[in-house]
Amino acid sequence: MLFGKSLFQSVVDRLADEAEDEVEAPEPSFRVTGLSTSFATERIAASPVNAGLRQDAYLFLMSQDQPAAIKAPVKPPHLQRLTVEQIAEDLQLQDNDSRDILQERRRLFAKSNHPDTVHPDFREPANTRMKIANLLIDEAMRRLDAAV
Repeated sequence: MLFGKSLFQSVVDRLADEAEDEVEAPEPSFRVTGLSTSFATERIAASPVNAGLRQDAYLFLMSQDQPAAIKAPVKPPHLQRLTVEQIAEDLQLQDNDSRDILQERRRLFAKSNHPDTVHPDFREPANTRMKIANLLIDEAMRRLDAAV
């Protein structure tokens, strides 16, 4: 009890005092306050003469160089080499390659052949090349581990 009142009663009294102190918000208005005069926008009459001027202005702003027709993408020559022998030749695998050299060859091959780096139309052959290259490098690493 605070000064003869219960805690609950003192909170209720404080909330009532705060409610009295609140200022009533003005009713929303759709007018802009402080703007006592109106303004008029410039109007352009719609006539064939003005229409021609607008079209000329629009064409003037357009680039004189029209975009060239979009050409079909050209398939890179290395994506046409899909046989195991061709990919092994591209990898330049040697019998005496160490594990580090094989990993470096994998990284360099992926840098130039990864499906994410080619046009979407050529992702399938790039994916095939990466699968075969990874298979060849994994086999070379297994042979290297078996020899040790």
